[in-house]
Amino acid sequence: MKLLFFILQVASAQNASEMMQEEAGQLKLSFFELAMKGGWVMIPILLLSIVAVYIFFERYFAIKNAAKVDINFMNRIKDYIHDGKLDSGLALCESTENPVARMIEKGINRIGKPLNDVSAAIENVGKLEIYKLEKGLPLLATTAGGAPMIGFLGTVMGMIRAFYDMSSAGNNIDVAQLSNGIYTALVTTVAGLIVGIMAYFAYNVLVARVEKVVFILEASSTEFMDLLNEPVKS
Repeated sequence: MKLLFFILQVASAQNASEMMQEEAGQLKLSFFELAMKGGWVMIPILLLSIVAVYIFFERYFAIKNAAKVDINFMNRIKDYIHDGKLDSGLALCESTENPVARMIEKGINRIGKPLNDVSAAIENVGKLEIYKLEKGLPLLATTAGGAPMIGFLGTVMGMIRAFYDMSSAGNNIDVAQLSNGIYTALVTTVAGLIVGIMAYFAYNVLVARVEKVVFILEASSTEFMDLLNEPVKS
């Protein structure tokens, strides 16, 4: 009798295991199928993710190139100015492709005018260079804040749909009828948060690198102005 009871228990456990495996197989969804559950709200979230990735990599390499400054650049500029070879200094700036060179080039062109004018000209060029480097960052910041909001919009729409299906079903509520609304609510929230978090971190990484370039420009500008303020050697 005990042996029969044991056999029935084993058989029952095997049947339960097979049923769980079948249900798990039915519940498996690919990433694309899961994304489709979010409905049309996933389209703007997808577009924002593409824009965020493009801006990050495009700005990252642009800022990286802007931060590359030859260590001997300012030393050579000092030598040219001390020797009165302004044309050689301008030629060096023109052949060097970075914001520091363009800023110093403007300063060399203003040599002979009041120092305040030279400083203002250099500062204006520096501001223009920083503006170029920050191109696209506001859109990236907007993506960081906008993607989660769009996801929450999809959440609200999905919950409204779920409650509408519940009210339409009356007493015969079927879980399958509610699944579409719940899927929309959850998938859009997750997608919006993922894109928003990625854009947020990407934005802060780029801002930190722009600040580094700002420091380099300020240091180079100060060094150039100190050079012009040096007393003339007799």
